[in-house]
Amino acid sequence: MDGSLVMVDGAQSGGIGVTDAAFTQLAAILGGDPGEKLLRVAVLGGGCSGFQYTFELDETVAEDDIVIEKDGIRVAVDSVSQPFLDGAVIDYKNELIGAHFAVENPNATSSCGCGTSFSI
Repeated sequence: MDGSLVMVDGAQSGGIGVTDAAFTQLAAILGGDPGEKLLRVAVLGGGCSGFQYTFELDETVAEDDIVIEKDGIRVAVDSVSQPFLDGAVIDYKNELIGAHFAVENPNATSSCGCGTSFSI
């Protein structure tokens, strides 16, 4: 994880962070003008390890969402996903296997090879 980190308090004590690389990539995806759009990060049941991360563009912010913002670019996490992401960092990686948003999650006890599925 390179660069600085924007952190907000999470559902518990560790908070949820977003790296500069993630904000930069999201700004590029949104064409520099986010308008009402934001990146929603959620944890759903499923995947090969029990839980999986989802990343989608959204225009709706719920009252109980955690919203992490930098320069008008926003990332939202819903209240159900917050405990699973407490202490986690949302990053953007550009690697030989491909470029993607990723979650570095201290709550995950194991994860699958693709990095989108984990168990606790």
